[in-house]
Amino acid sequence: MGKIKMDLEFSMENDPAATSKWTVFWTYGGFNALMRHRFAHWFYKHGCKFFAFLIAKGTRKKTGVDIHPAAEIAGGVFIDHGVGVVIGETAKVGTHVVIYQGVTLGGTGKQTGKRHPTIEANV
Repeated sequence: MGKIKMDLEFSMENDPAATSKWTVFWTYGGFNALMRHRFAHWFYKHGCKFFAFLIAKGTRKKTGVDIHPAAEIAGGVFIDHGVGVVIGETAKVGTHVVIYQGVTLGGTGKQTGKRHPTIEANV
């Protein structure tokens, strides 16, 4: 199953207000941010960093969710009321993770290497 489909299914499972997949797909900011991140991440991994950052900037402006294009996010993630969510460059998010408004998976300074948290599966 693809990551976007997993995100959609997990959103339906975890939001009692979700009345249909159609509604989640077209109106949920957190779902939209994840879907757009998947494209930005693809561009980032394939050396098109300018396009990756351009997509990320548009996503941040549209949804209020700031995800660095290099962040690794598994399928089956639900961002609930995502305004203010920040996911940094070296962050890793596992499957079946729910992220709430205002959560920052950010670094603590100017260190190099792995400097953002890893969220395991089922959190």
